Amino acid sequence: MTLLGGRPFSLRTRLLLTVVIAVAAALALTTLGFNLLLWRGLSRDADSLVRARAAVEVSSLNVVDGRVATTEVPDKSGLASEAWTFVGDREIDAPTVSHALDRAARSAATTRGVIINVPVESVRLFAMPAVVNGKEVAVVVAGVSLTPYQATRRIALLGSLVLACALLVVVAFVTHWVLAAALQPVAAMTADAEAWSARDVDRRFAAGEPHDELGQLAATLDGLLDRLSASLRRERRFSAELSHELRTPLAKICAEAELALRREREPGAYKQALQTVLGNAQTMTRTIDTLVAAQRQQTGLARGSADSQAVLDEAAAACGELAGAQGVELDFATSAEGVLVGVEAEVALRILQPVVENACHYARGRVVLGVERRGSEVVFTIDDDGPGVQQDERERIFEPGVRGSAGGGDRAFPGAGLGLALSRRLARAASGDVVASTDRRGGCFLVRLPSG
Repeated sequence: MTLLGGRPFSLRTRLLLTVVIAVAAALALTTLGFNLLLWRGLSRDADSLVRARAAVEVSSLNVVDGRVATTEVPDKSGLASEAWTFVGDREIDAPTVSHALDRAARSAATTRGVIINVPVESVRLFAMPAVVNGKEVAVVVAGVSLTPYQATRRIALLGSLVLACALLVVVAFVTHWVLAAALQPVAAMTADAEAWSARDVDRRFAAGEPHDELGQLAATLDGLLDRLSASLRRERRFSAELSHELRTPLAKICAEAELALRREREPGAYKQALQTVLGNAQTMTRTIDTLVAAQRQQTGLARGSADSQAVLDEAAAACGELAGAQGVELDFATSAEGVLVGVEAEVALRILQPVVENACHYARGRVVLGVERRGSEVVFTIDDDGPGVQQDERERIFEPGVRGSAGGGDRAFPGAGLGLALSRRLARAASGDVVASTDRRGGCFLVRLPSG
């Protein structure tokens, strides 16, 4: 529905018009049906009355020596009525009426048993023969005035129209009030949404428990806003983690390049500077790969399967240089050939490698890697003979930028403290988890991922 200018009606106006039009149509049909039934009933009553009047007039005739005489019959119907008596073509009794009605009565006398209407005079006529000893001696024509019936019809029609209009007005008013009350939450939600800015990511409609369609709509929109807010927080966290993690290697690259360009150096010094730049660039590459993999996993873009033992071997190989530099030996507890993990090999490696690197940093001399299938999960174990994790630090060490108490002093190592945080975040995005155990001596981490 649109206005003449092309602007569409509001939802409230469309609903109101729909209800009013539907009720108006129903009232029109009801009024028409009521009046048709009333008019038919009044017509049958008039027919019955005129027949009864004719029968009374016939019964009141006196036939003496073959001669017909009439007697006055009182009108007990409460309606004006007339009667004519004809013997052959001769009229022996007639009321004082107009010539037109009198002619109609004469014509009705020739058509016995048929009801005749005289619209000009508003009279209904009926002719009934008077039979004595099997012989017709006279014809009585009775007439009934239709004026009272017509007045009743007009009053009923006018009253029903007035009542229908009054009901239509009442229904329109009540519908307008009900729609205004019912759509008030929608108006409030619209006003709230218009008032929110792009930074109000935590604002919600908070319509309460959904008991109706509007409540369900508010709850659905709140759920959508929750998902959008979570997505926005992930994007912001991704940007913050990326900038935070890349700041240190970028600063080292810039510092090394500036130092190398400050004065002429020997070829060996340039080679060492380039190796430093390359190492930091590789660190940046690994960081970017890890963050991008985490983002892809959380958005559902990375799915697949990989051989768990192959992934564990690759993680050990990637940390081999670090383990050698730290004087740590990497061992394997068991072999799990053929056990599939339900994520892509790249994603599984990005989850495992930071945990293995963390173990290499804290171990005194040995890190043991293992993998096994437990029901619907594949569990990787990373054990080291270091100082372990304190009970009150089991969750804190997975927060970005946070390190445990064992990482202080002479055990401090470079980095931003994002490795375990990214590993857990990526594992949880893949329907798994990374947890620290305090049940054993030394450090013990469990990486749980769905089986393939």
